[in-house]
Amino acid sequence: MRIFLVGMMGSGKTTLGRQLAQWLNYAFVDLDEHIVQQQGQSIAQIFEQQGQEYFRKLERQALEELVQKYERVVISTGGGAPCFFDNIYFINLHGESFFLDVPVEELVQRLLTQGQEERPLLAGKNIAELKSYLTETLTYRRQFYERAKHTISENSLSPESILSLLNL
Repeated sequence: MRIFLVGMMGSGKTTLGRQLAQWLNYAFVDLDEHIVQQQGQSIAQIFEQQGQEYFRKLERQALEELVQKYERVVISTGGGAPCFFDNIYFINLHGESFFLDVPVEELVQRLLTQGQEERPLLAGKNIAELKSYLTETLTYRRQFYERAKHTISENSLSPESILSLLNL
């Protein structure tokens, strides 16, 4: 079984994904880290040099490649990955998807302590701009995130909650 975690940056996809993969003895792949390794450039460099559209194509290619490579894997997608090229449909076709639904206020707090400057869409924003950006972005992306097969709210983000939804 392939498990995909989707949601906004800072929602805990990587942290929860690593824990879940360890519990299940599955491989774990952070989609952004995978792309960075393949390209030999940071996400910020890819955005700056080739643009967001190029990066979104890399995400789709990476999803296709990982689905071919792994049967038992937990994949933490980038925040925007489900929102382009019908990726959420592709994800649902090839595994179980979970939307990690975390409120904007919590995302702001997490991102302020997790290297906001490393994220090209957030770099240079003050707290008010960050909150505004996250609110606007989540409002738009929610239509894609909510197509995930399961939704997990902030107060139940744990490997156990995912395993119970999968009846494991």
